[in-house]
Amino acid sequence: MAIITKDMSIAECVEQYPETVDVFQRYGLACFGCAVSRLENIEQGAALHGIDPNVLVAELNDVVENKE
Repeated sequence: MAIITKDMSIAECVEQYPETVDVFQRYGLACFGCAVSRLENIEQGAALHGIDPNVLVAELNDVVENKE
């Protein structure tokens, strides 16, 4: 079951699921600490960095599901 979706803001994802920080960093998306992260959703951030948003979201959900 997907908890995290492509249209969640990056900041919202990190605030709700801090364990996702490592995944964002691994993909070079360290923008969760900047103001843009509140406006930019995961899909937009991935696209700007040439990352497949579906792969990123799947990994984020894996991290969250494996923590629970």
